[in-house]
Amino acid sequence: MANYPDDLQYTKDHEWIRITGDTGRVGITFYAQESLGDVVYVDLPKVGTIVKANEPFGSVESVKAVSELFSPVSGEVIEVNTKLADAPELVNTSPYDEGWMIVIKLSDPSEVDALLSAAEYEDFIKDK
Repeated sequence: MANYPDDLQYTKDHEWIRITGDTGRVGITFYAQESLGDVVYVDLPKVGTIVKANEPFGSVESVKAVSELFSPVSGEVIEVNTKLADAPELVNTSPYDEGWMIVIKLSDPSEVDALLSAAEYEDFIKDK
């Protein structure tokens, strides 16, 4: 499996989103989890929280640092990955599958157009 799946869109803050209809499942990229090191705690919003594109929605704490999580799109949080409360390491071991963080009901689907493709994201992190 590629480290940056083609069916996702990416932010320059190292989040990904998988769009399905008018919702998007959000997590952090392989690059982000690798940079953070071992994730020990994930602080996520409650269902019903309104998030705005490019604004913080929570944080992830690793053995190295605490980093804010930025929403790739605006909308309402309709689902939260409760598994991460007991198993934050899923962010490291399965960043695109079991380690997802929230699902957002998009309020402005056109915001997706501003996100990066897998190839654009790989080019972006190449210079890091």
